[in-house]
Amino acid sequence: MEALLASITLVALAEIGDKTQLLSFVLAAKLRRPYAIIAGIFVATLANHALAGSIGVWLAALIGPHMLSWIVGLAFIGFGLWTLKPDTLDGDPRIMGAGAFVTTTVAFFLAEMGDKTQLATVALAARYDDLTWVVLGTTLGMMVANIPAVIVGETLAHRIPMKVIRWLAAALFVGVGVATLIGAAHGPAKP
Repeated sequence: MEALLASITLVALAEIGDKTQLLSFVLAAKLRRPYAIIAGIFVATLANHALAGSIGVWLAALIGPHMLSWIVGLAFIGFGLWTLKPDTLDGDPRIMGAGAFVTTTVAFFLAEMGDKTQLATVALAARYDDLTWVVLGTTLGMMVANIPAVIVGETLAHRIPMKVIRWLAAALFVGVGVATLIGAAHGPAKP
């Protein structure tokens, strides 16, 4: 349950103002098909985060638990610092003629590649070694942040205190990172 709750919370907060949330605003304004866009975001996120989570679980099996704790702890601190830098969309996304669902699925999947929420999914899966709960949590976190963006649109972005949300997300990432490093410093549990 900790993996699920941590994944939902960290990703939902990290997604506020993220480039994929900005993409949600643009797709909602251009395509005006909220249910198809939401379905596309869900499918793209589930696929992307299942891939990312699988890599995290694979890394957890590949790297010793003590070294993995140090790597994951430092990664979370890095995500916290990254969160403080506001994202932007690179240009205006091209809208394919394939319909709102397919366009959203492809655009969102590609935009999420190498994004902090995708990399956080790798780290969360490595930390918790629980693919199902982490992917479910990160996907729900993305939906929590992006469904309002699609439904309410850009007017919502101007009402949310983005700077406060970024600092809160950064603090959570750094807190998880520090807690992981403290655990790593104490070494593996003795029988």
